[in-house]
Parts: sequence; structure tokens; C-alpha cells
Amino acid sequence: MSGIYIHIPFCRQACHYCDFHFSTSLKSKQAFLNALKKEIYLQKDYLTPDPSPAGDKRMIEAVNTIYFGGGTPSVLSGDEIKQIVDELSKYFSIDKDAEITLEANPDDLSKEKLKELSQTPINRLSIGIQSFRDEDLKFLNRIHDSSDAIQSVKEAQEAGFKNITIDLIYGIQTLTNEQWEKNIQIAFSLDVLHISCYSLTVEPRTALAAFIKKGKMQNVDPQKSAEQFETLMNEMRKNNFIHYEISNFCKKDFYSKHNTSYWKGTHYLGLGPSAHSYNGNSRQWNVSSNHVYINSTEKNILPFEKELLTQEQKFNEYIMTSLRTIWGIDLSFVEKQFGNKLLRHLLTHSEKYLQSKEIISRLDEKDRGGALFLLADNGKLFADKIASDLFVVS
Repeated sequence: MSGIYIHIPFCRQACHYCDFHFSTSLKSKQAFLNALKKEIYLQKDYLTPDPSPAGDKRMIEAVNTIYFGGGTPSVLSGDEIKQIVDELSKYFSIDKDAEITLEANPDDLSKEKLKELSQTPINRLSIGIQSFRDEDLKFLNRIHDSSDAIQSVKEAQEAGFKNITIDLIYGIQTLTNEQWEKNIQIAFSLDVLHISCYSLTVEPRTALAAFIKKGKMQNVDPQKSAEQFETLMNEMRKNNFIHYEISNFCKKDFYSKHNTSYWKGTHYLGLGPSAHSYNGNSRQWNVSSNHVYINSTEKNILPFEKELLTQEQKFNEYIMTSLRTIWGIDLSFVEKQFGNKLLRHLLTHSEKYLQSKEIISRLDEKDRGGALFLLADNGKLFADKIASDLFVVS
């Protein structure tokens, strides 16, 4: 199984914290859609494995997830979405039960828009709420307000969308611990089945970074962010949400299949400017320029850079992604895939975290005698640091 990510590089307004690639002008939208269709054709063989050493053609990988990200994919019309999926179906084997997700802003999700989306192949909505407080939304430079946020979820449910995830941000300078807990409770009251929560991060070359540098805003308080993350974990547990990845929580059977495939090392194709692709041996990423992307694809040129992955890089990526999840690091897999030398490296460097109980060891129920390393709650506060300490450094 594999996935396809489609980057829609347009937003109606720039959020102060966002460093993803996008344009606030929609003038080139049709040219982009034409270029996207051309890239789909040019990349039609990306998910087809190379022939085996014996010369046998291997089975084409079925696509079981499609994800419209951005940017703001909800700027697309229903017809434009259907055209993209139809184009993908010409060249890829799309599973009949594929999870097809569309990221959307609350201000785009009118009743008319939701009716339109319900008539497309989209079967999962990811709604960028970020906060249910107007003060926070204004600080982040979001277009919608708190009433839009609540209404968008309720009307999406009324339109027949059951599989809905919402995004929330904690650690915002305007958000107290008590207000953050109220945000979580409002999310619970909406009966959504998946919630993604991210700590506000100050990325270079964003408006937020510039405001902080000029003293117009305070920097993010790491202590408050940690406190709010701990509150998040506790409240999610009380309300029977599964904490299946550092930033992601869901009710039973409502994992994000697409994002889970990233964390489990599944192959995926990224389409559109700035999109990344992975085939198990290399990573590649498209140019982060709408103009260059459109002009290049018109000439049948794929504007990307590519990196062949070493065994050590593959090991590091496995450690980084798997440690963030409830499935953890599989020691049997490490030994089989990377050999005894890297297994010994992992065991040596993880010892102090096992002693501090930031990493816990558990028997793998599917593999008798096998063991898994997982982060405890206190380890999740330092997930990136712990993972980096387990990396092989050349």
C-alpha cells in the first residue's frame, strides 16, 4: 500500500506562524491545476517497484490514501477536486476504500461548500480550527472566528462527514492553561473522532518570528507549552482518546491512515510545489515556487531535488518516526533491517532513558520474545531530543 500527497499552494491570507509554501494570489490557480495534471502523468511510474533481479515485474503498489494538503485545499471547487482524483485514477491503482482527506479552513465550509464536497470522493475532513478563542485567532492572523469554528464542524457532520479531524494549537502567547483546557473541552463537546494538537513553534522567516525579534510580541514560553501538553495528554486519556502519535489523538479505529503511513515508512508520492516523495531508498522534493513548478512541468520537466538515503539515514528516520508512535521501535525489525551493529548502538544509547523511565520496554504481542521501545508520558515532552540522542552520527 502507498499514499499520494497533493500540495495546493494557495491561501486567502497568511497566518503569522506558518512557514509552509503558499501564495495569497489565486491568479495562477488554473495554470497550477494544468501543471498538476501534467505532473501526475510524469510521475505515473513512481510507485511502481523496479523489476526484481530475476527480471520479474513486481505488482504495482495500490494507493490507499490521498491527502489534499497546503496551503488551503478548500479553495478548490468540487469539480476541481473530482478532476484531480479522476486524473490520478487514470495512472494509479486507487483502492476502492481509500481514505481521501481534504484540509479545510472553517471560513470556507459554508453549507453550500459542504454539500459540494459531499458529492466528491473526499471522505475525511481536516479542519484547521487552531483555537476556539477569538483572541488567539486574531493573534495567529486566522480569518475565521470562534463561532465559525464551531459551526463548521457541526455543519460538516450534518452534511454527512463522519470522519473529521480538527487541528488545535497550544502554547500560544495569548492562551492561559485554563483557557487551553476549555478549548479541549469544546473539542470534546463536538464529538469529533480525531484531534491533532501542535505546540506553537516560531519558524524562521515567518511574521511571528519577525514580531518577536522586533519586540512586538513575547516569545513562546516553553514551560507553559509543556504544562499545556501534559494537560492535553491527561484530558485525552480521560475521554478515551488514543494517543497514537505525539501530536495525534483519536477514537478507536479512527487513526489517520495517511499520516500513519509516513510514520511506518510506507512509500508515498508528493505532487505540487514543495511536496516530498519517498520510495524506501530515496527522498525527493519539488521546488517551492509556483512559477518555476508551472513553467517546468509545461516543458515536461519535473522540478525536484533528490537524496539517496544511506543505511544510517534510514536507521535515523526509523528511530525518529517510530519513537513518536504507540507502535514504538521494534527491536526485531532493527536487527533484521539494519543489522547487529546498529541494534547494539540503539541498546547502548537508550540505556539512560530506560533507567530514567522516559523510554519503556514492552514485549511485542505479535512477536513472542520480541521487544518494543516506547516513550512514556514524561519522555514525550522531550521526544525530539531523545530521538536525536539515539541517532547514528557520522
